[in-house]
Amino acid sequence: MYITGGSSGIGLAIAKALSAQGAHIVLFARDRDRLETALREVSGSKASDSQRFACRPLDVSEYSGVKRVMETAVETIGVPDLLINCAGRSLPNYFEDIPFEQFDEIMKVNLYGTWNTCSVLVPFMKKQGAGQIVNVSSAAGLIPMFGLTDYSASKAAVIALSRVLKSELKPHGIGVSVLLPTDTDTPGYHEENKTKPIETKVISGWSKVVEPDLIARGLLKGLKRGRFIIIPTVLDRVFCFVDRLLPRFVDFMTDMDVRKAQKKKGAT
Repeated sequence: MYITGGSSGIGLAIAKALSAQGAHIVLFARDRDRLETALREVSGSKASDSQRFACRPLDVSEYSGVKRVMETAVETIGVPDLLINCAGRSLPNYFEDIPFEQFDEIMKVNLYGTWNTCSVLVPFMKKQGAGQIVNVSSAAGLIPMFGLTDYSASKAAVIALSRVLKSELKPHGIGVSVLLPTDTDTPGYHEENKTKPIETKVISGWSKVVEPDLIARGLLKGLKRGRFIIIPTVLDRVFCFVDRLLPRFVDFMTDMDVRKAQKKKGAT
C-alpha cells in the first residue's frame, strides 16, 4: 500500500489501521523526521513480523519529484495494490483575503498532487491488472462552504477526477473511491482555525470534530462494501443527502448561519 500525506492526521490513522490488518505499507510526505516517526507508529501496529514498511520524502505538488520517487519505489518495493492520496492543505479565509499564491499552492497540493501520483502509478497498476485508488476529498468538496473557496474548489475537482478515473479504470480491474471526511482532529485542522472566518466556524458548528481513527474505520468499511463515495460520519451522509434533494433549504440555513455570525462579529 502507498499512502501520500501519511505522516500525520487521517493518512497516519489509515496507515495504522491497515498495518493492523497485515498490509505492507510505504508512507510519503514532505518532512523526513515526521515520516520516520510515523513509520515507527505504523510498524508498531503490525499484525505480523513478515510485514514490510518504508517511507520516502515527497512533495506531491511537484510532478518531476513524484515521477522520480514513485518510479524508484515501484522498482525497489513493487506496484501498490492500494494507493491512497491523502496529502492535502487548507487555509480558510475570505475570498478577497486569499492571495493568488495561496490559491496556487492549495490547488497544486490537493488537486495536482492527486493527479501527479495517479498519472505515474496508473500505468503500472494497469499492467498489474488490479488495484484500488482512494482519493481523499472532503465534505466541503461536495457541499462548498463559506471561507473555503480555494479548498472547496480543489476538493470538488478531486471528486470529478475520481469519478472519471472510476469509469476509465474499471475495465482494467482497478477500482476508484473518494473519501469525504468531515472536520477531523488533526494538525491541519488546528492550523486551519488560525485563519478560519467566524462564519465558517458557525456553519461548521452543526458537525462535531471527529478523531482520525473514526475516518480510517469508515474508509475501510466503505472499501469492503465497494463504495465509490465514502462518507464516514452519519450526520454528514444525512446532510449531503438533504443538500442533494433540497439545495435551496441548505442555502437558506447557511445564509441564516452567516447572518448570525456577522451579527456576532459586529457586536464583538
